[in-house]
Amino acid sequence: MEVWLQEHINALLAWLALPELGLPAVFIVALVSATLLPMGSEPAVFGLVKLNPELFWPAVLVATVGNTMGGAISWWMGYGAERLYERAAQRPPRERRALQWLQRFGAKACLLSWLPVVGDPLCALAGWLRLPFWPCVFFMALGKFARYLSMTAALLWVFPNP
Repeated sequence: MEVWLQEHINALLAWLALPELGLPAVFIVALVSATLLPMGSEPAVFGLVKLNPELFWPAVLVATVGNTMGGAISWWMGYGAERLYERAAQRPPRERRALQWLQRFGAKACLLSWLPVVGDPLCALAGWLRLPFWPCVFFMALGKFARYLSMTAALLWVFPNP
């Protein structure tokens, strides 16, 4: 049973690592997963690093850049959506509690863009509120780097090489 399980785990890791594409695949998966599409990039990063431990830092950095760029795309989507809404409604949107919180913390709130479920919409809301783009991108990158670093290191610690 244990051999069967180990074989299937290795097959899953090989599939997740996307060995024929490597770092470009990690970049694309990380970029797409940072948009509003429901997708996670950590398995691809972990799979690549598990099969190629020497790619730990490159994989973390490439995933951070891709995920940050995806967050920036979400920011611009929010910015554009707000402008369209303003034109359609011809009045400013009603402030909600979450929007007030985001306005209070400003670009620093984008540090939480790494959170599941709320992180990607947070980037779009930052654009909606027209928070400054580059500070938002900086805090997105910081949070996303910390997530990839800690998640990949933790997974490697939990699933060490045999």
